[in-house]
Amino acid sequence: MTKYLKSAQKTAADGERAQNVRNTVHHIIADVRQRGDLAVREYSEQFDKWSPASFELGDDQIADIVATVPEQVLADIRMVQDRVRAFAQHQRNSLADFEIETEPGVFLGQKSIPVSSVGAYVPGGRYPLVASAHMTVVTAKVAGVERVTACTPPIRGEIPAATVAALHLAGADEIFLLGGTQAIAAMAVGTETIEKVDMLAGPGNAYVAEGKRQLFGEVGIDLFAGPTEVLIVADEYADPLVVAVDLLSQAEHGPDSPAVLITTSEALGQSVIALIEKLLSDMPTADFAGPAWHNHGEVVVVENLDAAYILADSYASEHVQILTRNPREALDKMRNYGALFLGEGTCVSYGDKVIGTNHTLPTGGAANYTGGLWVGKYLKTVTYQEVTDPAASAALGELCGRAARVESFEGHARSGDIRAHKFGGVALSWIN
Repeated sequence: MTKYLKSAQKTAADGERAQNVRNTVHHIIADVRQRGDLAVREYSEQFDKWSPASFELGDDQIADIVATVPEQVLADIRMVQDRVRAFAQHQRNSLADFEIETEPGVFLGQKSIPVSSVGAYVPGGRYPLVASAHMTVVTAKVAGVERVTACTPPIRGEIPAATVAALHLAGADEIFLLGGTQAIAAMAVGTETIEKVDMLAGPGNAYVAEGKRQLFGEVGIDLFAGPTEVLIVADEYADPLVVAVDLLSQAEHGPDSPAVLITTSEALGQSVIALIEKLLSDMPTADFAGPAWHNHGEVVVVENLDAAYILADSYASEHVQILTRNPREALDKMRNYGALFLGEGTCVSYGDKVIGTNHTLPTGGAANYTGGLWVGKYLKTVTYQEVTDPAASAALGELCGRAARVESFEGHARSGDIRAHKFGGVALSWIN
């Protein structure tokens, strides 16, 4: 039994908007690639009404900006960054380099090498997403990235001081007050004043996400990230007010953010729907949260929790919150999610802002095949090989010759043959 008390409303306009985004982003990237700084400045003026003498902040400017941030805010930034850094360091420590001797004289090894440079994008727009500075820059620095170039947009013509402070304290090597696709393109292709990076990281709006998608391959990216998603699995023991509040906490990210409740209790589902409408009536961010809920919100009643976990996995949601009597059961029952939040004592907002895990997570079903941003995303896992025993090289050479000729790769075969000959005395038929 699956019953929808509320379903998402999808329209043909959604596809049209997506196509418009793709076309606009393609044009901006091509223009930045051709005209460099001039194009970047024109788009910044057009979209952000921002055209300073230099988009890059100098050391003195950064110091002056940080000085305007209240001490309590700075202390909170440091505390959260300490948590993010500690968790990222545990992740880094879990990735041990190794070398093994697979047979006498044959050595195989693995190393994790940080990428050389990263472009970290920290969104602005309506909200100064300070926490994204922690997630992108701190994690990159723990991984060992040598150069982190950070871009964040002005907000209504003003410098986002707290974001700049967070980027500085996180260890960003360069900070540019620059937003949108023009920032992503500039970091990816390079301009006269912005040095090209090897990888892009960080969340953003539809245009930023599409920019990363189109530039992927030319540079690396952390992951494809679209509108924020939340899915709550709840049973009859859940507090409907907590469920309603937590759904709206993510819906306020934007008018296209899905918020889904899967529950075993129809009474709970009906209560949550009523409470959300009541909460929206005086919620300061209702202009975003309201459309997100009305157009993309869902409430689904299922027969039992096993059915709830199966249905939740089919969504592969970015954030999955478990508000049940035994929340840790989901660790064994579920597999497709960006991050899991267990029990009433935690919430997605903790993950977004303060707890220490990374909040840059897969959306749009990407949790079916990837996790979120973590220290390993900034590392290249590479291998190396060394054969020091002549007899082992000769044996591998003979095997290589046979295996390569099965595939008609004569050149490969001869690389094996020459070692079988040199180290094992095997005759070469292809040399007169």
